[in-house]
Amino acid sequence: MSEDRVEVRRIDRIVTPQQVTDGAGVRLRRSIASSALDHVDPFLLLDEFRSDDPNEHIPGFPMHPHRGIETVTYILAGEVRHRDTLGNSGTLGPGDVQWMTAGRAIMHEEMPGRRDGHLQGFQLWVNLPAKDKMMSPRYQDITADSISEIQREDGVTIRVITGVVDGVRGPVTGIIADPIYLDVSMPPHAHFRQTVERGHAVFAYVFEGQGSMDQDVVAPQLIVFSDGDVVTAQTGESAMRFLLVSGAPIGEPIARYGPFVMNTWEEIQETLRELRDGTFVH
Repeated sequence: MSEDRVEVRRIDRIVTPQQVTDGAGVRLRRSIASSALDHVDPFLLLDEFRSDDPNEHIPGFPMHPHRGIETVTYILAGEVRHRDTLGNSGTLGPGDVQWMTAGRAIMHEEMPGRRDGHLQGFQLWVNLPAKDKMMSPRYQDITADSISEIQREDGVTIRVITGVVDGVRGPVTGIIADPIYLDVSMPPHAHFRQTVERGHAVFAYVFEGQGSMDQDVVAPQLIVFSDGDVVTAQTGESAMRFLLVSGAPIGEPIARYGPFVMNTWEEIQETLRELRDGTFVH
């Protein structure tokens, strides 16, 4: 593509996160799946958890079911212990990522630890197309030291969780939505430019500092972009840190009931029947 035909993505919408309580009493900032923004196909939910008060996150998320989606947990500080009814278990620490494909059925729990009393991270839900909603569950557990960190000339640092940046491919692979998931840190007076797939949904979640992405943005804000070929950002006197996420839209009907996302209400009712009958997890 010639440079004169490259289209910079503009801001289509800015969403201020809402304070919500979920799980057994965890306080969260919710940007997607809120009254302000239902979804950004294929992304169904984005939560930021960030607290120095253990009482706000220690209750955690006791054993609960999922079907029809993928959940992506990215930890910046603290730790989260997880286990499921399939026998998997482990602990996510600073810089670690878990990309869990719930598929047909899984029951799991996510319980924050007490490391330094501080917890910070994100959970993203990604929809699955109808043909894959009943696939077998799987995990990709990614440790911090396996995530490549790119340092650009002007001081911009990019952690590549999935996707390709400057020839570097992130460790999460084989995801149906063909996503990009980047953690971008910009010092003051820096510029950022990243190619994204035209036609894919793209959003940025600014969680530290402030800058410009076609217009001024300041943490905490979620920015949904219009279509185009590249995303750009600039900083002035302040630094800025944000997640940049993109993925291929599915374009199918969404039937959502708590942790279940299917295509029809009849499929949701069948899921609830399986829970009642004890046949949800084989």
